[in-house]
Amino acid sequence: MCLKGYLGIDLGSVSSNFVFTDERGDVAEAIYLRTRGRPLEALAEGLAKLATALHDQPVVAGVGTTGSGRLLAGLVVGADVVKNEITAHAAATARLVPGTRTILEIGGQDSKIIVLRGGTVVDFAMNTVCAAGTGSFLDQQAARLNIPIEEFGEIALQASVPVRIAGRCAVFAETDMIHKQQMGYGLPDILAGLCEALVRNYLNNLAKGKDIRDTVVFQGGVAANAGMRRAFEKVLTCEVRVPPYHSVMGALGAALLARDQTGRKPQSSFKGFGLAELDFRTGCFNCNGCANQCEVVEITQSSTVLARWGDRCGKWSQAPLVAGA
Repeated sequence: MCLKGYLGIDLGSVSSNFVFTDERGDVAEAIYLRTRGRPLEALAEGLAKLATALHDQPVVAGVGTTGSGRLLAGLVVGADVVKNEITAHAAATARLVPGTRTILEIGGQDSKIIVLRGGTVVDFAMNTVCAAGTGSFLDQQAARLNIPIEEFGEIALQASVPVRIAGRCAVFAETDMIHKQQMGYGLPDILAGLCEALVRNYLNNLAKGKDIRDTVVFQGGVAANAGMRRAFEKVLTCEVRVPPYHSVMGALGAALLARDQTGRKPQSSFKGFGLAELDFRTGCFNCNGCANQCEVVEITQSSTVLARWGDRCGKWSQAPLVAGA
């Protein structure tokens, strides 16, 4: 008997995440991939791996997409629901950790804080400007120190006295770490100090003025770093919970939202798992029609334009599409 359920896709700049849930909303399979600057290839690879992991192509009752590439993913796969990351993360957290009132989320390139009351988002903030504290910055520092990123947090937990690291900027943080190494501080104390600096930076930039209350949930790829979790607990003076599937919460939320909103539809718009067999291409061009100089994204399939977006006035995104145009 074929599995029937809901597909969620979180297409981001660093990772592409896929979750398939059964009809109850329980996770049947989760896939985490690096996007590597090739979102369409990541989509095709993720769908193929998901179908293989489920041993057969399941019956897809609904598809939801989220992440920075949600429009692209939604168009290519035939999504029934396209939602922003805030909504998707909140939906997944409410499912896995009922009663959550604060979500701390740190991904590969950005971070966000979401405040919930009674399962409803009442406040949030996002940071996409500074890399300090994100997964990519921690990956970079682990590589510079010649330690596996998987061991970063465990080494930080061995610290006796975390050193004070300047964490308001990625460049300054790295410079300060090098200085502390040259002064002879131990690696665990430096890593723990970096975790505490990045947590201070996160709270000062994103959580300023926010009403942070227990239950607090930490998610995103960086939540796997035990040193960052301890640093948050030290500052917030409360338990910080890391839920299962913390690295694919956006995709899980997208699947749950698809389940909630497509239950009455006779059939999903999903185009199938064989995305690699289709000739999708993306490109962009500058519109010189006015002073805005908009960069317009264009997606085609076999030379047929499927969609355009990125313009402010709608000249391209709302224009009728012609085959071969």
